[in-house]
Amino acid sequence: MPLLQQLMGEGGNIWTVIFQVAFFAFIIAYFFYGQRIQLAIWNRDIERNLRRLKFLRDKAREKAVKVVKEIGKPEEDPTQRIDQFLETFLIQPVDMDPAGIVWKLDHLLDVRDLSMKDTVRRIAPKADEASLNNLENLLEAALDLNQIYRVVRHYYLMGRRTNAYIITAQLHMILPLIMDMAYAYDGALGAFAEGQPIGDGAGPLLACKLLAGREVKKIEKDMVYGEAELDGRRILVLKAEGPGGNVGKPGEALEALINTYGYRPSIIVMVDAALKFEGEETGDVSDGVGAAIGGIGTERFRIEEVAHKHKIPLYAVIIKESLKEAIAPMRKEIYEGVNRALERVKRIIREKTKENDLVVIAGIGNTIGIAQ
Repeated sequence: MPLLQQLMGEGGNIWTVIFQVAFFAFIIAYFFYGQRIQLAIWNRDIERNLRRLKFLRDKAREKAVKVVKEIGKPEEDPTQRIDQFLETFLIQPVDMDPAGIVWKLDHLLDVRDLSMKDTVRRIAPKADEASLNNLENLLEAALDLNQIYRVVRHYYLMGRRTNAYIITAQLHMILPLIMDMAYAYDGALGAFAEGQPIGDGAGPLLACKLLAGREVKKIEKDMVYGEAELDGRRILVLKAEGPGGNVGKPGEALEALINTYGYRPSIIVMVDAALKFEGEETGDVSDGVGAAIGGIGTERFRIEEVAHKHKIPLYAVIIKESLKEAIAPMRKEIYEGVNRALERVKRIIREKTKENDLVVIAGIGNTIGIAQ
């Protein structure tokens, strides 16, 4: 009692004492158990997002099954084959000796692409070629969502099982970026299912504007080209074959195009969508030097090799957009950006070439919903 009176002081309040005692007790408890408390908070947040990822993964799977049944009209239930498709993987070639690794990786990507197309053709036998390409894009988006879910679940369960503070902390820190990526793939499902043009089709759309009303010829697998004219310059325009979801192999097509015409173009101008920085406006246009093409790198290597071999200056024009905008239905801002990019391409051609020169323009990107 004297101690309580001493703590309260003259004219003190019992609630002040209780608050002080509780505060010091919390500080002591947090000193000994703070890391466990923080770990529990992180795990609860990861669990919540993991449930969202599972929902997105299951929704993508159900969408894929539904669209395959509607378009492909298979005789048997395709669910089991689709589940097997969602578990497929690619083993990267050995890189201890990097010599020739590009060709090994390119070969594996060709095998993977052919295998996926064959699988889609078997589970959707009544679909036409454009629909098959769109279905492949849809299934790949579902595959990516499944992979994201499995990886997040793996590190979450590993962190819980081992009480590894660092694993859980790192997973929680990058979780917002992972969820952004997952929502981007979720937004792409509708576009792939319905064959709508997406943001990544900015390059092929620009190529179509240049080729409007002109004859288009096939040059390589899934690649087409046509001829146009600008201020006395002869223009060869290259793009993936549409309107199915396709990116083609522009590196091989570029080399075949140069060999077909037998003489060196004055310049190559590549047009592609590119990820914008935070704070930049969707549809902004920039130009520079180099091979404007994404992916794993094999096609960029081929294009750079062709440009180096023939000593052709390589220019790039990009239309800026976010990842979500790149694989979602094309927005008005991106379409307007394509028009600005076309003017930028024309300016480059006028400034870097002279009359009677041969110019190659490559519209890079997914040509879903964009015909020749």
